Amino acid sequence: MAHGLGAAAGTGGDGADHAKSGRRSSRTAYLLLLPGVLWLVVFFVVPLVQLFTVSLQSDFPGYPGYYYRDVNLGNYVDAFVEFWPHMVRSLLFGGLATFFAFVLAYPLAYAMAFKAGRWRGVMLICVVAPFFTSFILRTIAWRQILSDEGPVASTLRTLHLLPGGHITETWVAVVAGLTYNFLPFMVLPIYASLERADPRVIEAGGDLYANGFTTFRTVTLPMSLPGVLAGTLLTFIPAAGDYVNAELLGSDRSTKMVGNVIESQFFRVPGGFDTAAALSFTLMAIILALVFVYVRRFGTEELL
Repeated sequence: MAHGLGAAAGTGGDGADHAKSGRRSSRTAYLLLLPGVLWLVVFFVVPLVQLFTVSLQSDFPGYPGYYYRDVNLGNYVDAFVEFWPHMVRSLLFGGLATFFAFVLAYPLAYAMAFKAGRWRGVMLICVVAPFFTSFILRTIAWRQILSDEGPVASTLRTLHLLPGGHITETWVAVVAGLTYNFLPFMVLPIYASLERADPRVIEAGGDLYANGFTTFRTVTLPMSLPGVLAGTLLTFIPAAGDYVNAELLGSDRSTKMVGNVIESQFFRVPGGFDTAAALSFTLMAIILALVFVYVRRFGTEELL
């Protein structure tokens, strides 16, 4: 009997120690999260709330650039009515850049994962190397490549494939710049998914008498969908909000995106803060809605 009581007491002591250890681990986890949470609150949540309040304020009559606190939802209506073409153009250019980046990135990621061998490291360096150069400098260099005297335009003119005579200051140049600048964001997630794939599963498709295309469609592509989903989000979201490519590669009016309007309203138009803030929140809301629908439709359990 005494032995049983001692065993029970020992078991109770172990349970209490285990509970204390669990609480200690929980406190440690919260402490580790604290710096990141504080960073997000100070540099993301607080500026976001401030931007939202600016989007609702009203102009002080007769004094451009002066405002008073208000709940003026008309700023959103006025901004969208006046600048909806730029909003549509931003989403269209971002979608095209995402599509072209996927078309270019998937074969490259596939080759890196399955065919590169000892050259895999070199190919990874080539993908990441552009990040060592300023985003603006890369875009300016792309403008030189696509200039009227550059090799691309000269070759297309020789082949009579450039009816307008130039590439820069067109939507083609803007989409090309977006595709180039955000291509690594598409390549790396797809490569990570393919690199984790089990080659034996892909080989099993051939063992079951499936041809190469059927094996790719039914085995390889589904295994890489988490990377495809992550890559498309990482490419589309910044591309839709970008303004550098449209500013340096596009024209003054026909290729301007909503990011250019926001930049102009914030820094060049007196009294344009409320319009810029309203456009920023409108763009963010549209992108969040599109991302939610996209993830719900094509997402995987790893990302939901």
